[in-house]
Amino acid sequence: MIWIGALIVVLTFVAIIKRYETRMVLFVSGLVMALISSKPNAAIDAFVAAMVNNSLVPIICTVMGFAYVMKLTKCDSHLVHLLAGSLTRFKAVLIPGAVLVTFAINIAIPSAAGCSAAVGSILIPTLIGAGVHPAIAGSAILAGTWGSTLSPGATHNPFVAKLANVDVMTVIAVHSPATLFGAVIVAVALTLVAYYRKEGAGSNPAALVTNETEIFKVNYIKAMVPLVPLVLLVLGSKQVGVIPAVTVPQVMIFGAILGFVVTFANAQDVSKQFFAGMGEAYGSVIGIIIAAAVFTKGMELIGLTGALIEAMKHSEQIARFAATFGPFLIAILSGSGDAAALAFNGAITPHAQQFGFGIIEMGSTAQVVGALGRSMSPVAGAAIVCAQLAGVNTIELTKRNAPGMIIAAIAVMMILL
Repeated sequence: MIWIGALIVVLTFVAIIKRYETRMVLFVSGLVMALISSKPNAAIDAFVAAMVNNSLVPIICTVMGFAYVMKLTKCDSHLVHLLAGSLTRFKAVLIPGAVLVTFAINIAIPSAAGCSAAVGSILIPTLIGAGVHPAIAGSAILAGTWGSTLSPGATHNPFVAKLANVDVMTVIAVHSPATLFGAVIVAVALTLVAYYRKEGAGSNPAALVTNETEIFKVNYIKAMVPLVPLVLLVLGSKQVGVIPAVTVPQVMIFGAILGFVVTFANAQDVSKQFFAGMGEAYGSVIGIIIAAAVFTKGMELIGLTGALIEAMKHSEQIARFAATFGPFLIAILSGSGDAAALAFNGAITPHAQQFGFGIIEMGSTAQVVGALGRSMSPVAGAAIVCAQLAGVNTIELTKRNAPGMIIAAIAVMMILL
């Protein structure tokens, strides 16, 4: 049955790579393995348990609700324009700055595709207007769309926190040094690629694009609203403790109310958008977690999880490379950093201590490298958005981002594991 389970797992990721619906693929695969094990009800029980997960559902749903309110009130646009306007004053650091600005904004706007659309529509024309090659301009934005790994509302941080029985900010505090170091590596590597290919600022002087940041009048109060929940979480974390501890749902709901107060938006529209965001989060994000829970339960029932654990026990290196390059490669091929990382973290990470690693460290590695792989994938939604805005093929973005993403993945592995 173990070999049958292994075949099903391989077929599962082949289907994800071929862009079949992720939730359907994970659910069906898990259910098939449970049926082979003569325990289909166990898979359904795992489905139901994940549906009402008290640790994950409130966090992810309220974060998405907050993001929808920020979009409605255009507070996210004011933040993007504020940072973009500052960036254009320093053309010498335009490319690495674009990567890091996108990375920072992606913490407040956790959706990679949403962030790439919001930031790319402003920064890509700005970069091209400064003479940057369109492919580098698109690559710079795509290269920063994994900043959500530092967001308390990202799928994996609360997931790993639940596994380790700690709060979300503790998980983020553990992997922040490695993640931030990886971001610097990615920014520097893309700058060097642009220099080597002669595609940096000034390389295309014929390109003249209106700088939208000069037209858009930034409201600084509105620009600060998306950052307020993050600031409150940091100040209330165990590591800082300046204010009493606050939960993610508390600060996200407060942030949504603050957005309403600051912008005088229609209260009914704010309410509708907040709940629309929560619904989207449940269907899209929580839905994947639910399906992944069925998949990992199927792996457990058929005996594959136990076999993998036994194999990893005999070699720390196997566990280290599996946690890094498994999610990384699947994310590149499938365009999703979530599916592979969730499957790995659900099946293997709970047993991290048996391999000599911490649960937080192994779980964080899987999620960060999964996000890195997705940020160089030619089929990722964010890549498609950036490529369209830049007017190039997604493969051009992959070629330019690959060196930085690979080096950053290795660096994250070396620091965390």
